[in-house]
Amino acid sequence: MKILLSCFFPALLLAACNTAPRLKELPPNAMVLAFGDSLTYGTGASPEQSYPAILQKLISRTVINAGVPGETTSEGLVRLPHYLDRYRPAVVLLCLGANDMLQGLDEVTAAENLKEMIRMAERQGAQVVLIGVPRPNLLVSMPEFYRQIADEFSLPYMENTMREVLKKNSLKSDVIHPNAKGYRKIAEGIALYLRKSGSL
Repeated sequence: MKILLSCFFPALLLAACNTAPRLKELPPNAMVLAFGDSLTYGTGASPEQSYPAILQKLISRTVINAGVPGETTSEGLVRLPHYLDRYRPAVVLLCLGANDMLQGLDEVTAAENLKEMIRMAERQGAQVVLIGVPRPNLLVSMPEFYRQIADEFSLPYMENTMREVLKKNSLKSDVIHPNAKGYRKIAEGIALYLRKSGSL
């Protein structure tokens, strides 16, 4: 199924189209694990409006929503092995760190937790796409540690997807969460990125 995706944000399109590490092509029966916190769970919209639910329709692959609201990277590190063992995903969409920042936790520790999650996924043969989360401030600025992790592991890194949505009040349900329209933009951005990176 071919889906035409509009270029809804110039910055988002730039992030998707820039040269990035390539992904292996996903067979039709491949599992995609969307692993994260409330931004993955879909807080602020109904379950069928979460980005994993929309993404599943856009890419015609099973997308598991493994989002837990309020989760920190330390908690995610404990939880991830269960999902890797149960689903054996071909791709892990890793989007964590917002709650570490909201709680004022150490960013060095957050980065190390993300690195260990990446190692876990890669040991089981999963490809990892890192999705950056902006700081919860007026500038919606991106922490540098996401870029450093992506460079260290040569990962596909979606730097602007969340940021471009969370910058716009019309795409948010509250200060830190997208609304249904915002989650659709995120799903469309990820689908576009996956196509550009060669997995679809």
